[in-house]
This record gives sequence, C-alpha cells and structure tokens, in this order.
Amino acid sequence: MVKILILALLLAGCTTAGGSFCAVEHPIRLTMAEVATLSDASVAAILAHNLKGAQLCGWKP
Repeated sequence: MVKILILALLLAGCTTAGGSFCAVEHPIRLTMAEVATLSDASVAAILAHNLKGAQLCGWKP
C-alpha cells in the first residue's frame, strides 16, 4: 500500500498545470502613453513575448 502511495505522489509531481503557450497567453498590446513610460528592458521583454507568440501561435501585429 505504501509503495502505491509513493508511486502516485511521484507521478503527480510530473503533471503540468495550465496548457500550451498559445492556450494561456495572448499578445501584449500597449497604448502610446504606456510605451512612453516603459524601460528598455520592459520593451525588450514584451517584444520577445509577442515574437514568440507570432512564431508559435500565428499572432498578427
């Protein structure tokens, strides 16, 4: 009985919550006012996110 419980706990640790990137994410669209206040690092992160979505999910600009 203990072996079955340990096996079940180990297998439960291998599951993922959520879904694919395309199922759980969406393009980040900003207003001009928001763009003006972003740091260069934030702009780069948003651009990377949107490019990934374009490649994987077919997002359009």
